[in-house]
Amino acid sequence: MSQEIKVTGMVLQAGNIGEYDKRIVLLTKERGRISAFARGAKKATSQYAAACQPFTFGEFSLYEGKNSFNLMWAGVDNYFDTLKKDLDLIYYASYFCELASYLTRENNDELEILKLLYQTLRALEKKTINIELIRCIYEIKILAFYGIGIEASRCVKCGKTKNLIWFDAKECGVVCKDCEHGKVKVSPSTLYTLQYIMYSSIQKLYTFKVSDDVLWELKKIIREYMRYHIDHEFKSLVFL
Repeated sequence: MSQEIKVTGMVLQAGNIGEYDKRIVLLTKERGRISAFARGAKKATSQYAAACQPFTFGEFSLYEGKNSFNLMWAGVDNYFDTLKKDLDLIYYASYFCELASYLTRENNDELEILKLLYQTLRALEKKTINIELIRCIYEIKILAFYGIGIEASRCVKCGKTKNLIWFDAKECGVVCKDCEHGKVKVSPSTLYTLQYIMYSSIQKLYTFKVSDDVLWELKKIIREYMRYHIDHEFKSLVFL
């Protein structure tokens, strides 16, 4: 039976449908990732034209039909307008939304990913830490919420907690000196940073800076990990 529902979420993607309508992809607290049609949203006079833009966060009233959702009303809390004034920030934010869209599903509990995405876009706006560090943190944390997190506290081969100096993407974590197996060398500072990202709350993620060497190792680790575990080409990465 058709009914009206209210959800809190963020617009991940928006595309044109016909001459006047739009189709939006929402990541919501209540229903996970869903798609909805916004009738007349391309018209300048539409009451929710502005709400049907990527990065928009707020409350959305949807009419739930048998096979689709239709947008009835939107109350916006944050448009993330600052992002839209910087082309680089748009590219990064678009990639973060595309990654979230790829990893989430309808009717799943995706609240942590929604919270992570929101805080990540806020970090982009603030520009207080390196944008590549923001990307590393986001990728590492979202994969953990997805269920393929990195083991950063003990050797994935023998379980030891000391002398963790290697990273093995296939085995999903760090490897100790005694096991001597791994493609990427991990310094103590990088190991600590990995552990901090993996085990800290979302609110504490974007509160630190790292050296260029640590950032280089983090990028190498997460790129290797993404290549091994995520078999998908993201369109937005072309611009990065």
